[in-house]
Amino acid sequence: MQAAEEAAFARGVTAESLMDEAAAGIARCVSQFFPQPGRCIAFAGKGNNGGDALAAAAILQDLGWEIQLQLAFSETELGELPRKKLATIRRDAARRVRGPLIILDGLLGLGAKPPLREPIRSACREINQLRRERNAFIFALDLPTGLDGDSGDAAEDCVVADCTITIGFPKRGLVADQALDFVGRLEVVPLPDLTPPARTDSGIVATAASLRHLLPRRPFSGYKNQFGRVGVIAGSRGLTGAALLCCSGALRGGAGLVNVFVREDIYPIVAAAAPWEAMVIPVTSYREALERDVAAWAIGPGLGQSHAEEILGLIEEAETPMVIDADALNVLASDMEVLARSRGPRLLTPHPGEMKRLGGDGNESRAGMATKFVEQHRVTLLLKGSRTIVAERGQPLSYNAPGTPAMATGGMGDVLTGVCAALLAQKLSPYDSARLGTWLCARAAEIALCAGAASEQSLLPRDVIEHLGPAFRELQAG
Repeated sequence: MQAAEEAAFARGVTAESLMDEAAAGIARCVSQFFPQPGRCIAFAGKGNNGGDALAAAAILQDLGWEIQLQLAFSETELGELPRKKLATIRRDAARRVRGPLIILDGLLGLGAKPPLREPIRSACREINQLRRERNAFIFALDLPTGLDGDSGDAAEDCVVADCTITIGFPKRGLVADQALDFVGRLEVVPLPDLTPPARTDSGIVATAASLRHLLPRRPFSGYKNQFGRVGVIAGSRGLTGAALLCCSGALRGGAGLVNVFVREDIYPIVAAAAPWEAMVIPVTSYREALERDVAAWAIGPGLGQSHAEEILGLIEEAETPMVIDADALNVLASDMEVLARSRGPRLLTPHPGEMKRLGGDGNESRAGMATKFVEQHRVTLLLKGSRTIVAERGQPLSYNAPGTPAMATGGMGDVLTGVCAALLAQKLSPYDSARLGTWLCARAAEIALCAGAASEQSLLPRDVIEHLGPAFRELQAG
Protein backbone atom coordinates (compact mmCIF):
# COMPACT_ATOMS: atom_id res chain seq x y z
CA MET A 1 0.00 0.00 0.00
CA GLN A 2 2.79 2.38 0.92
CA ALA A 3 4.66 1.53 -2.29
CA ALA A 4 1.51 2.10 -4.35
CA GLU A 5 0.99 5.51 -2.71
CA GLU A 6 4.60 6.53 -3.35
CA ALA A 7 4.26 5.54 -7.01
CA ALA A 8 1.07 7.60 -7.29
CA PHE A 9 2.73 10.63 -5.72
CA ALA A 10 5.58 10.29 -8.22
CA ARG A 11 2.99 10.53 -11.02
CA GLY A 12 1.65 13.77 -9.55
CA VAL A 13 -1.29 12.41 -7.58
CA THR A 14 -1.77 14.38 -4.38
CA ALA A 15 -2.32 12.97 -0.91
CA GLU A 16 -5.42 15.13 -0.58
CA SER A 17 -7.04 13.70 -3.71
CA LEU A 18 -6.49 10.17 -2.38
CA MET A 19 -7.96 11.23 0.96
CA ASP A 20 -11.02 12.71 -0.72
CA GLU A 21 -11.55 9.52 -2.75
CA ALA A 22 -11.21 7.44 0.41
CA ALA A 23 -13.64 9.67 2.31
CA ALA A 24 -16.25 9.43 -0.45
CA GLY A 25 -15.94 5.62 -0.38
CA ILE A 26 -16.27 5.56 3.41
CA ALA A 27 -19.41 7.68 3.27
CA ARG A 28 -20.89 5.43 0.58
CA CYS A 29 -20.24 2.37 2.73
CA VAL A 30 -21.86 3.97 5.78
CA SER A 31 -24.91 4.86 3.69
CA GLN A 32 -25.08 1.26 2.45
CA PHE A 33 -25.61 0.09 6.03
CA PHE A 34 -27.52 3.13 7.30
CA PRO A 35 -29.62 4.75 4.56
CA GLN A 36 -31.19 7.11 7.10
CA PRO A 37 -28.83 9.51 8.91
CA GLY A 38 -28.25 9.44 12.63
CA ARG A 39 -25.44 10.45 14.96
CA CYS A 40 -21.78 9.90 14.10
CA ILE A 41 -18.83 10.24 16.46
CA ALA A 42 -15.54 10.56 14.57
CA PHE A 43 -12.44 9.53 16.54
CA ALA A 44 -9.43 11.02 14.79
CA GLY A 45 -5.71 10.69 15.33
CA LYS A 46 -3.17 13.21 14.13
CA GLY A 47 -2.16 11.42 10.92
CA ASN A 48 -3.83 10.88 7.56
CA ASN A 49 -6.04 8.11 8.97
CA GLY A 50 -7.55 10.82 11.15
CA GLY A 51 -7.84 12.99 8.06
CA ASP A 52 -9.84 10.22 6.36
CA ALA A 53 -12.22 10.15 9.33
CA LEU A 54 -12.67 13.93 9.33
CA ALA A 55 -13.15 14.13 5.56
CA ALA A 56 -15.73 11.32 5.69
CA ALA A 57 -17.48 13.01 8.63
CA ALA A 58 -17.80 16.21 6.58
CA ILE A 59 -19.53 14.28 3.78
CA LEU A 60 -21.83 12.54 6.23
CA GLN A 61 -22.73 15.89 7.77
CA ASP A 62 -23.82 17.11 4.33
CA LEU A 63 -25.99 13.99 4.11
CA GLY A 64 -27.80 14.94 7.32
CA TRP A 65 -25.75 13.19 10.01
CA GLU A 66 -25.13 14.84 13.35
CA ILE A 67 -21.34 14.86 13.77
CA GLN A 68 -19.42 14.83 17.02
CA LEU A 69 -15.63 14.96 17.00
CA GLN A 70 -13.27 13.19 19.38
CA LEU A 71 -9.69 14.23 18.68
CA ALA A 72 -7.05 12.07 20.33
CA PHE A 73 -4.60 14.99 20.20
CA SER A 74 -4.89 18.75 20.33
CA GLU A 75 -5.62 20.52 17.07
CA THR A 76 -2.10 21.96 17.04
CA GLU A 77 -0.68 18.43 16.87
CA LEU A 78 -2.74 17.41 13.85
CA GLY A 79 -1.04 16.99 10.49
CA GLU A 80 -1.64 19.50 7.74
CA LEU A 81 -4.33 17.50 5.93
CA PRO A 82 -6.30 16.52 9.05
CA ARG A 83 -6.28 20.22 10.09
CA LYS A 84 -7.60 21.20 6.68
CA LYS A 85 -10.36 18.57 6.79
CA LEU A 86 -11.28 19.60 10.33
CA ALA A 87 -11.88 23.13 9.09
CA THR A 88 -14.42 21.91 6.54
CA ILE A 89 -16.74 20.44 9.15
CA ARG A 90 -19.46 22.95 9.93
CA ARG A 91 -20.23 22.96 13.64
CA ASP A 92 -24.02 22.96 13.79
CA ALA A 93 -24.76 22.78 17.51
CA ALA A 94 -28.49 23.09 16.91
CA ARG A 95 -28.67 19.93 14.80
CA ARG A 96 -30.09 16.96 16.66
CA VAL A 97 -30.73 13.81 14.67
CA ARG A 98 -32.59 10.79 15.98
CA GLY A 99 -31.38 7.52 14.60
CA PRO A 100 -28.49 5.08 14.77
CA LEU A 101 -25.20 5.81 16.52
CA ILE A 102 -22.08 5.04 14.53
CA ILE A 103 -18.39 5.48 15.29
CA LEU A 104 -15.62 6.22 12.79
CA ASP A 105 -12.34 4.80 14.08
CA GLY A 106 -9.69 7.01 12.46
CA LEU A 107 -7.14 6.86 15.28
CA LEU A 108 -4.23 4.98 13.72
CA GLY A 109 -3.45 3.89 10.17
CA LEU A 110 -1.43 1.26 8.42
CA GLY A 111 2.01 2.17 9.70
CA ALA A 112 1.15 1.80 13.38
CA LYS A 113 2.15 -1.35 15.29
CA PRO A 114 0.95 -2.70 18.67
CA PRO A 115 1.13 -2.10 21.60
CA LEU A 116 -1.22 0.85 22.01
CA ARG A 117 -0.02 3.89 23.89
CA GLU A 118 -1.79 6.85 25.43
CA PRO A 119 -3.84 8.79 24.50
CA ILE A 120 -4.80 6.32 21.72
CA ARG A 121 -5.38 3.44 24.11
CA SER A 122 -7.93 5.37 26.16
CA ALA A 123 -9.73 6.40 22.97
CA CYS A 124 -9.92 2.72 21.91
CA ARG A 125 -11.38 1.81 25.29
CA GLU A 126 -14.00 4.53 24.85
CA ILE A 127 -14.95 3.23 21.39
CA ASN A 128 -15.35 -0.32 22.69
CA GLN A 129 -17.38 0.93 25.66
CA LEU A 130 -19.75 2.77 23.30
CA ARG A 131 -20.17 -0.46 21.34
CA ARG A 132 -20.94 -2.46 24.48
CA GLU A 133 -23.14 -0.01 26.32
CA ARG A 134 -24.75 2.09 23.59
CA ASN A 135 -24.92 -0.52 20.81
CA ALA A 136 -22.87 1.79 18.59
CA PHE A 137 -21.92 0.41 15.18
CA ILE A 138 -18.16 0.72 14.71
CA PHE A 139 -16.59 1.48 11.32
CA ALA A 140 -12.81 1.05 11.44
CA LEU A 141 -11.06 3.03 8.72
CA ASP A 142 -8.40 1.03 6.89
CA LEU A 143 -7.94 -1.29 9.90
CA PRO A 144 -9.10 -1.39 13.52
CA THR A 145 -6.80 0.66 15.73
CA GLY A 146 -4.52 -1.77 17.56
CA LEU A 147 -4.52 -4.44 14.83
CA ASP A 148 -1.29 -5.29 13.01
CA GLY A 149 -2.04 -4.94 9.30
CA ASP A 150 0.50 -7.59 8.34
CA SER A 151 0.02 -10.33 10.95
CA GLY A 152 -3.54 -9.73 12.17
CA ASP A 153 -2.37 -9.76 15.79
CA ALA A 154 -4.38 -7.49 18.09
CA ALA A 155 -3.08 -5.35 20.91
CA GLU A 156 -4.80 -5.20 24.26
CA ASP A 157 -7.79 -2.82 23.96
CA CYS A 158 -7.78 -3.13 20.15
CA VAL A 159 -10.91 -1.60 18.63
CA VAL A 160 -13.62 -4.20 17.96
CA ALA A 161 -15.14 -3.15 14.65
CA ASP A 162 -18.46 -4.17 13.15
CA CYS A 163 -17.18 -3.22 9.71
CA THR A 164 -13.66 -2.45 8.56
CA ILE A 165 -13.50 -0.17 5.52
CA THR A 166 -10.03 -0.78 4.16
CA ILE A 167 -8.63 1.73 1.71
CA GLY A 168 -7.05 0.91 -1.65
CA PHE A 169 -6.35 -2.79 -1.22
CA PRO A 170 -7.04 -5.40 1.47
CA LYS A 171 -4.25 -5.85 4.00
CA ARG A 172 -2.99 -9.33 4.80
CA GLY A 173 -3.74 -9.09 8.51
CA LEU A 174 -7.41 -8.32 7.93
CA VAL A 175 -8.15 -11.86 6.71
CA ALA A 176 -6.10 -13.67 9.37
CA ASP A 177 -8.17 -16.07 11.49
CA GLN A 178 -7.25 -14.36 14.76
CA ALA A 179 -8.36 -10.96 13.41
CA LEU A 180 -11.91 -11.97 12.53
CA ASP A 181 -13.71 -10.67 15.61
CA PHE A 182 -11.82 -7.37 15.50
CA VAL A 183 -12.30 -6.72 11.77
CA GLY A 184 -15.95 -7.73 11.43
CA ARG A 185 -17.46 -7.22 8.01
CA LEU A 186 -14.84 -6.20 5.44
CA GLU A 187 -15.35 -3.56 2.76
CA VAL A 188 -12.72 -2.43 0.26
CA VAL A 189 -12.71 1.13 -1.06
CA PRO A 190 -10.65 1.05 -4.28
CA LEU A 191 -8.64 4.12 -5.23
CA PRO A 192 -8.39 4.39 -9.04
CA ASP A 193 -5.14 6.35 -8.81
CA LEU A 194 -3.33 3.45 -7.12
CA THR A 195 -1.85 0.69 -9.26
CA PRO A 196 -2.50 -2.76 -7.77
CA PRO A 197 0.42 -5.07 -7.04
CA ALA A 198 1.46 -7.34 -9.90
CA ARG A 199 0.74 -10.46 -7.86
CA THR A 200 -0.24 -11.47 -4.36
CA ASP A 201 0.54 -14.53 -2.29
CA SER A 202 -2.11 -13.71 0.29
CA GLY A 203 -5.23 -14.20 -1.80
CA ILE A 204 -7.91 -11.77 -2.91
CA VAL A 205 -11.07 -10.34 -1.39
CA ALA A 206 -14.33 -10.80 -3.29
CA THR A 207 -16.18 -7.50 -3.61
CA ALA A 208 -18.94 -6.18 -5.85
CA ALA A 209 -16.37 -4.32 -7.95
CA SER A 210 -14.30 -7.47 -8.54
CA LEU A 211 -17.27 -9.76 -9.24
CA ARG A 212 -19.70 -7.71 -11.29
CA HIS A 213 -18.06 -8.63 -14.64
CA LEU A 214 -18.96 -12.28 -14.02
CA LEU A 215 -22.66 -11.61 -14.55
CA PRO A 216 -23.27 -9.79 -17.86
CA ARG A 217 -26.71 -8.47 -18.69
CA ARG A 218 -28.98 -10.94 -20.39
CA PRO A 219 -29.71 -10.55 -24.09
CA PHE A 220 -33.22 -9.41 -24.90
CA SER A 221 -33.72 -12.62 -26.88
CA GLY A 222 -32.79 -14.82 -23.90
CA TYR A 223 -35.00 -17.79 -23.00
CA LYS A 224 -35.12 -20.25 -20.13
CA ASN A 225 -33.00 -23.00 -21.64
CA GLN A 226 -30.13 -20.55 -22.10
CA PHE A 227 -29.88 -20.11 -18.35
CA GLY A 228 -29.66 -23.76 -17.47
CA ARG A 229 -31.61 -26.49 -15.74
CA VAL A 230 -30.63 -27.21 -12.12
CA GLY A 231 -31.23 -30.67 -10.72
CA VAL A 232 -31.72 -30.67 -6.95
CA ILE A 233 -31.28 -33.96 -5.09
CA ALA A 234 -32.18 -33.22 -1.50
CA GLY A 235 -34.62 -33.88 1.31
CA SER A 236 -35.70 -36.89 3.35
CA ARG A 237 -38.26 -37.62 6.05
CA GLY A 238 -38.21 -34.77 8.57
CA LEU A 239 -35.77 -32.75 6.42
CA THR A 240 -37.91 -31.62 3.51
CA GLY A 241 -37.35 -27.94 4.36
CA ALA A 242 -33.70 -28.21 3.29
CA ALA A 243 -34.75 -29.34 -0.19
CA LEU A 244 -37.22 -26.47 -0.48
CA LEU A 245 -34.67 -23.85 0.60
CA CYS A 246 -32.13 -25.21 -1.88
CA CYS A 247 -34.76 -25.18 -4.63
CA SER A 248 -35.74 -21.58 -3.83
CA GLY A 249 -32.08 -20.53 -3.85
CA ALA A 250 -31.65 -22.03 -7.33
CA LEU A 251 -34.76 -20.25 -8.62
CA ARG A 252 -33.72 -16.88 -7.18
CA GLY A 253 -30.15 -17.48 -8.35
CA GLY A 254 -31.22 -17.23 -11.96
CA ALA A 255 -31.61 -20.81 -13.15
CA GLY A 256 -33.87 -21.13 -16.17
CA LEU A 257 -35.47 -24.33 -14.82
CA VAL A 258 -35.31 -26.21 -11.52
CA ASN A 259 -36.09 -29.91 -11.11
CA VAL A 260 -36.28 -31.37 -7.59
CA PHE A 261 -35.75 -35.14 -7.45
CA VAL A 262 -37.09 -36.76 -4.28
CA ARG A 263 -37.85 -40.28 -3.10
CA GLU A 264 -41.47 -41.32 -3.45
CA ASP A 265 -42.03 -41.42 0.33
CA ILE A 266 -41.65 -37.63 0.62
CA TYR A 267 -42.92 -36.64 -2.82
CA PRO A 268 -46.41 -35.57 -1.64
CA ILE A 269 -44.92 -33.34 1.06
CA VAL A 270 -42.36 -31.64 -1.19
CA ALA A 271 -44.71 -31.32 -4.15
CA ALA A 272 -47.33 -29.61 -1.98
CA ALA A 273 -44.88 -27.15 -0.42
CA ALA A 274 -42.47 -26.45 -3.31
CA PRO A 275 -42.44 -23.09 -5.11
CA TRP A 276 -44.85 -23.08 -8.03
CA GLU A 277 -41.97 -22.49 -10.43
CA ALA A 278 -40.16 -25.74 -9.56
CA MET A 279 -40.85 -29.19 -10.98
CA VAL A 280 -40.86 -31.91 -8.32
CA ILE A 281 -40.10 -35.36 -9.74
CA PRO A 282 -40.51 -38.61 -7.75
CA VAL A 283 -37.81 -41.28 -8.16
CA THR A 284 -37.37 -44.79 -6.80
CA SER A 285 -33.59 -44.43 -7.14
CA TYR A 286 -31.52 -41.27 -7.32
CA ARG A 287 -29.65 -42.77 -10.27
CA GLU A 288 -32.79 -42.19 -12.34
CA ALA A 289 -32.00 -38.48 -12.20
CA LEU A 290 -28.83 -39.03 -14.24
CA GLU A 291 -31.03 -39.73 -17.25
CA ARG A 292 -32.30 -36.14 -17.21
CA ASP A 293 -30.74 -33.27 -19.15
CA VAL A 294 -29.35 -31.14 -16.32
CA ALA A 295 -26.82 -28.30 -16.61
CA ALA A 296 -25.79 -28.35 -12.93
CA TRP A 297 -26.55 -30.39 -9.83
CA ALA A 298 -27.18 -29.44 -6.22
CA ILE A 299 -26.94 -32.48 -3.99
CA GLY A 300 -27.05 -33.05 -0.24
CA PRO A 301 -29.27 -30.66 1.77
CA GLY A 302 -31.43 -32.75 4.12
CA LEU A 303 -30.67 -35.86 2.06
CA GLY A 304 -29.82 -38.22 4.91
CA GLN A 305 -27.36 -41.08 4.53
CA SER A 306 -29.73 -43.98 3.91
CA HIS A 307 -28.77 -44.26 0.24
CA ALA A 308 -25.02 -43.72 0.45
CA GLU A 309 -24.10 -45.92 -2.51
CA GLU A 310 -26.51 -44.10 -4.80
CA ILE A 311 -25.17 -40.74 -3.66
CA LEU A 312 -21.57 -41.78 -4.24
CA GLY A 313 -22.58 -43.05 -7.67
CA LEU A 314 -24.10 -39.68 -8.55
CA ILE A 315 -20.97 -37.84 -7.40
CA GLU A 316 -18.81 -40.11 -9.52
CA GLU A 317 -20.91 -40.44 -12.68
CA ALA A 318 -22.56 -37.05 -13.30
CA GLU A 319 -20.74 -35.33 -16.15
CA THR A 320 -22.07 -31.84 -15.51
CA PRO A 321 -20.93 -29.58 -12.63
CA MET A 322 -22.18 -30.44 -9.15
CA VAL A 323 -22.44 -28.63 -5.82
CA ILE A 324 -21.95 -31.13 -2.98
CA ASP A 325 -23.24 -30.07 0.44
CA ALA A 326 -24.50 -31.34 3.81
CA ASP A 327 -25.31 -35.07 3.93
CA ALA A 328 -23.70 -35.66 0.54
CA LEU A 329 -20.44 -34.39 2.08
CA ASN A 330 -20.85 -36.73 5.03
CA VAL A 331 -21.36 -39.66 2.66
CA LEU A 332 -18.38 -38.54 0.58
CA ALA A 333 -16.18 -38.52 3.67
CA SER A 334 -16.46 -42.31 3.77
CA ASP A 335 -14.89 -42.67 0.30
CA MET A 336 -12.85 -39.65 -0.75
CA GLU A 337 -11.40 -41.58 -3.69
CA VAL A 338 -14.67 -40.97 -5.51
CA LEU A 339 -13.50 -37.40 -6.17
CA ALA A 340 -10.58 -38.66 -8.25
CA ARG A 341 -13.01 -40.67 -10.41
CA SER A 342 -15.65 -37.97 -10.81
CA ARG A 343 -16.49 -37.21 -14.42
CA GLY A 344 -17.38 -33.54 -13.97
CA PRO A 345 -16.38 -30.46 -11.96
CA ARG A 346 -17.21 -30.64 -8.25
CA LEU A 347 -17.80 -27.76 -5.84
CA LEU A 348 -17.72 -28.79 -2.16
CA THR A 349 -19.35 -26.46 0.39
CA PRO A 350 -18.47 -27.72 3.90
CA HIS A 351 -18.91 -25.88 7.18
CA PRO A 352 -16.04 -26.39 9.68
CA GLY A 353 -17.48 -29.60 11.15
CA GLU A 354 -17.97 -31.15 7.71
CA MET A 355 -14.49 -30.01 6.70
CA LYS A 356 -13.03 -31.89 9.64
CA ARG A 357 -14.83 -35.06 8.54
CA LEU A 358 -13.43 -34.61 5.03
CA GLY A 359 -9.93 -34.68 6.45
CA GLY A 360 -9.27 -31.05 7.39
CA ASP A 361 -6.81 -30.40 10.19
CA GLY A 362 -8.45 -28.29 12.87
CA ASN A 363 -5.04 -27.11 14.07
CA GLU A 364 -4.26 -25.39 10.76
CA SER A 365 -5.40 -21.95 9.69
CA ARG A 366 -8.51 -21.96 7.53
CA ALA A 367 -6.47 -20.69 4.60
CA GLY A 368 -3.84 -23.37 5.07
CA MET A 369 -6.45 -26.10 5.40
CA ALA A 370 -8.26 -24.98 2.24
CA THR A 371 -5.05 -24.73 0.24
CA LYS A 372 -3.90 -28.19 1.29
CA PHE A 373 -7.28 -29.74 0.48
CA VAL A 374 -7.44 -28.48 -3.11
CA GLU A 375 -3.85 -29.57 -3.67
CA GLN A 376 -4.87 -33.09 -2.65
CA HIS A 377 -8.22 -33.19 -4.48
CA ARG A 378 -9.22 -31.93 -7.92
CA VAL A 379 -12.17 -29.87 -6.70
CA THR A 380 -13.26 -26.35 -5.85
CA LEU A 381 -13.72 -25.78 -2.12
CA LEU A 382 -16.11 -23.28 -0.53
CA LEU A 383 -15.16 -23.36 3.15
CA LYS A 384 -18.06 -21.72 4.95
CA GLY A 385 -17.60 -19.47 7.94
CA SER A 386 -17.60 -15.86 9.03
CA ARG A 387 -15.04 -15.08 6.32
CA THR A 388 -15.88 -17.73 3.75
CA ILE A 389 -12.91 -18.92 1.72
CA VAL A 390 -13.06 -20.23 -1.85
CA ALA A 391 -10.08 -22.29 -3.00
CA GLU A 392 -9.14 -24.02 -6.22
CA ARG A 393 -5.80 -25.31 -7.43
CA GLY A 394 -4.11 -22.66 -9.58
CA GLN A 395 -6.42 -19.85 -8.37
CA PRO A 396 -5.79 -17.33 -5.58
CA LEU A 397 -7.59 -17.92 -2.30
CA SER A 398 -10.70 -15.75 -2.31
CA TYR A 399 -12.10 -14.30 0.93
CA ASN A 400 -15.71 -13.13 1.00
CA ALA A 401 -16.17 -9.49 2.06
CA PRO A 402 -19.84 -9.16 3.16
CA GLY A 403 -21.61 -11.14 5.85
CA THR A 404 -23.21 -10.92 9.25
CA PRO A 405 -23.48 -13.13 12.35
CA ALA A 406 -27.23 -13.04 11.74
CA MET A 407 -26.59 -15.80 9.16
CA ALA A 408 -25.63 -18.27 11.90
CA THR A 409 -28.84 -20.27 11.64
CA GLY A 410 -29.86 -23.54 10.02
CA GLY A 411 -30.79 -23.47 6.35
CA MET A 412 -28.46 -20.68 5.17
CA GLY A 413 -26.13 -23.23 3.56
CA ASP A 414 -29.04 -24.85 1.72
CA VAL A 415 -29.88 -21.52 0.07
CA LEU A 416 -26.22 -21.00 -0.83
CA THR A 417 -26.04 -24.44 -2.46
CA GLY A 418 -29.02 -23.60 -4.65
CA VAL A 419 -27.62 -20.21 -5.67
CA CYS A 420 -24.21 -21.69 -6.55
CA ALA A 421 -25.87 -24.41 -8.64
CA ALA A 422 -27.90 -21.78 -10.51
CA LEU A 423 -24.71 -19.88 -11.34
CA LEU A 424 -23.03 -23.08 -12.50
CA ALA A 425 -26.04 -23.71 -14.76
CA GLN A 426 -25.49 -20.25 -16.25
CA LYS A 427 -22.01 -21.42 -17.30
CA LEU A 428 -19.92 -19.75 -14.61
CA SER A 429 -16.92 -21.78 -13.46
CA PRO A 430 -17.13 -23.53 -10.07
CA TYR A 431 -14.60 -21.04 -8.66
CA ASP A 432 -16.56 -18.00 -9.85
CA SER A 433 -19.91 -19.55 -8.94
CA ALA A 434 -18.68 -20.11 -5.39
CA ARG A 435 -17.30 -16.58 -5.03
CA LEU A 436 -20.34 -14.90 -6.53
CA GLY A 437 -22.89 -17.11 -4.78
CA THR A 438 -21.29 -16.49 -1.40
CA TRP A 439 -21.20 -12.73 -1.98
CA LEU A 440 -24.85 -12.61 -3.11
CA CYS A 441 -26.19 -14.55 -0.12
CA ALA A 442 -24.15 -12.56 2.39
CA ARG A 443 -25.11 -9.24 0.87
CA ALA A 444 -28.78 -10.26 0.68
CA ALA A 445 -28.64 -10.95 4.43
CA GLU A 446 -27.17 -7.49 5.04
CA ILE A 447 -29.82 -5.84 2.88
CA ALA A 448 -32.57 -7.64 4.81
CA LEU A 449 -31.15 -6.26 8.05
CA CYS A 450 -30.76 -2.73 6.67
CA ALA A 451 -34.32 -2.80 5.34
CA GLY A 452 -35.62 -3.65 8.80
CA ALA A 453 -36.96 -7.01 7.61
CA ALA A 454 -35.13 -8.79 10.42
CA SER A 455 -32.62 -8.40 13.23
CA GLU A 456 -29.41 -10.28 13.97
CA GLN A 457 -31.46 -12.65 16.11
CA SER A 458 -34.45 -13.10 13.79
CA LEU A 459 -32.96 -13.31 10.29
CA LEU A 460 -34.13 -16.45 8.45
CA PRO A 461 -32.92 -18.14 5.27
CA ARG A 462 -36.18 -17.11 3.59
CA ASP A 463 -35.21 -13.46 4.27
CA VAL A 464 -32.01 -14.06 2.31
CA ILE A 465 -33.99 -15.63 -0.54
CA GLU A 466 -36.38 -12.66 -0.64
CA HIS A 467 -33.51 -10.13 -0.81
CA LEU A 468 -31.38 -11.82 -3.46
CA GLY A 469 -32.96 -9.54 -6.07
CA PRO A 470 -31.62 -6.32 -4.48
CA ALA A 471 -28.23 -8.02 -4.03
CA PHE A 472 -28.09 -8.85 -7.75
CA ARG A 473 -29.09 -5.27 -8.63
CA GLU A 474 -26.43 -3.83 -6.36
CA LEU A 475 -23.80 -6.10 -7.86
CA GLN A 476 -24.65 -5.14 -11.42
CA ALA A 477 -24.78 -1.45 -10.52
CA GLY A 478 -21.22 -1.75 -9.23
